[in-house]
Amino acid sequence: MYWQEKSATEKFVVPDDIQDLAFRMQARCLPVDHAYALSRAITDVLPWLDSEPDAGIHLIHVAESGNGWYRPDDSARELLQVSRRTRLRLRLPKARLDDARALTGRHLDVGGYEMIVGDATARTLSAHTTLFSRHVIVEAEQSEPEFVEHCVAQLQGMEIKVRKLLCGRQSAFEFPEQRILVRSLMLAELEPEESVSLQQRGLGSGRKIGCGLFIPHKGIKPVTTDDDE
Repeated sequence: MYWQEKSATEKFVVPDDIQDLAFRMQARCLPVDHAYALSRAITDVLPWLDSEPDAGIHLIHVAESGNGWYRPDDSARELLQVSRRTRLRLRLPKARLDDARALTGRHLDVGGYEMIVGDATARTLSAHTTLFSRHVIVEAEQSEPEFVEHCVAQLQGMEIKVRKLLCGRQSAFEFPEQRILVRSLMLAELEPEESVSLQQRGLGSGRKIGCGLFIPHKGIKPVTTDDDE
């Protein structure tokens, strides 16, 4: 008799109720710290986005930013040099994908720099078992151990078992009326179902400013290396 079990990944089918919508875009450069400006520019065109709990806006990152694991010390003045391969991504419920395509053809002002939004392609989430969030909001005066403990508690409340977790250095977003502290966060050895659930739900607040959104990552070792350099 020949008997071969399917792997857990093969058995699991990724649902399509939450997807990423990736827009082509043109921009010569953008501020590194563009969370506020990008969020306002997009929600001016898509006002329903603010009241859509499952929606999120991925911030713009390019290869030179070290996968977002660290940011330049002077992020208020540093610029990202945007390539033709760079995409503007929104995380959206499937029912909102067509509504969001209203961005196509728009010229957005992102912190004084023009972004021209092109056509978009919808992509299902990944069942990859290592996930990375470039920005998770840090509560006021939270130390690194307190931040980790807080994240673990939230994940456990979502019925996600934490096996390997690593956070990056603290940085900040400058908003007109406040300064928002953030850290990068890596989770490894998730189950496929846990991975998709975390991508769908996010961690903490700030999805419309690029916080708490997770993307697949090739592994934990390269991130550790980036952080040590």
